[in-house]
Amino acid sequence: MDDHDDSFDLALATMEIPVPAKIPRKEPTPPARKPTIPPKQNNPPAATTTVQKNKPDEIPKTAAKITASNPHCILVHTKQRGNPILKSILNCPLEYRDDIIPDYVVGRTTCVLYLSLKYHQLNPDYICQRLKELGKLFELRVLLVQVDIPEPHGALKTLTRISLLADLTLMLAWNAEEAGKIIETYKLFEKKPPDWIMERVDANPHQKLVSALTNIKPVNKTDATTLLQNFGSLEKIVNASEERLSQVTGLGPRKAKKLYKTLQEPFLTK
Repeated sequence: MDDHDDSFDLALATMEIPVPAKIPRKEPTPPARKPTIPPKQNNPPAATTTVQKNKPDEIPKTAAKITASNPHCILVHTKQRGNPILKSILNCPLEYRDDIIPDYVVGRTTCVLYLSLKYHQLNPDYICQRLKELGKLFELRVLLVQVDIPEPHGALKTLTRISLLADLTLMLAWNAEEAGKIIETYKLFEKKPPDWIMERVDANPHQKLVSALTNIKPVNKTDATTLLQNFGSLEKIVNASEERLSQVTGLGPRKAKKLYKTLQEPFLTK
């Protein structure tokens, strides 16, 4: 695909891009007239008054009102039946539906559109048509792209531009198994807090030193633990000679040379 191909610009210009839903303005309701109270009687007739209820605010269509028979199910469009990526979804049940617009619904406000780059090359207008059908539905809209062509750079450049303009989260998978696991992960983490997927930093100083040393390839956790046990502190490891480092059990001359060279390099460059 030509790097300067602008064939999508016209389609993208007419595409309905999601925007924050506007809250309808409420008109002030006129004050209700006081009903005329009839003279007090022994057996007054039951008064019937018609009360007009205010209509509730319109709910923006940020997600399709679709309910699954099982809340743990991934809703799958019937057109996706037989897709090899479904074989790797093992921890979530699947429910096939023909009344959903996206390929997969993995949450109340999350959907997934699946696209193979091989198919995209044959049908470049397909994804724009799908996005027009999707409209403003769903808050988190994932474009899951399976990279199955030898030279994907041009196609990915175009899809990245589309994702930015259409408010999509672009996810890449390099095989069918990986694509299925991405869909499954979105469903499994549907109601999990953000800190579940954030990097956990160990507060233990020893573990911090081990983690710092393992950033030096090819030093592993076992090597880092052995070094700290032999020298007792990071300062002594930094000041040790290459020959002394090579004498550490399990380290060897190759790792000692790489470790020594890295530790002797200036941390700040002018």
